[in-house]
Amino acid sequence: IKQDSLNTYIASEDGFWYYYTSQDTDATNTAKFGDAVNYDYSISDLNGNVIYSNVETPTKTYFMDQEQLASGIRQGLKLLSEGEEAVFLLPAHKAYGYYGDNNKIGTNVPLRVTLKVNSITTQNIKEE
Repeated sequence: IKQDSLNTYIASEDGFWYYYTSQDTDATNTAKFGDAVNYDYSISDLNGNVIYSNVETPTKTYFMDQEQLASGIRQGLKLLSEGEEAVFLLPAHKAYGYYGDNNKIGTNVPLRVTLKVNSITTQNIKEE
């Protein structure tokens, strides 16, 4: 973070840092429990070496807090409105943790995840 003078980092309440690459300052609609979030993402190590490019990772739809997802990615999606994109610096325990992803991400690897929210579809489901 100290080496990156081009971006303004924000400390999240959930224990990671992030900055916006595209922000809608008028947007107020962020995903809530049960909402369908359609998003694109890519994953790099902290040095910027690509682990999974956005070409390798197809667009996904995630039902907020109703499916398994790395906690840092889930929390990051909750911070973004439609059309916004941000880069998240996730400590290993907020990413894939001790086990990695059993493919390209090893154990206890901090990650740089770029998320872009394409759309949020409100489901009006009440959290139990």
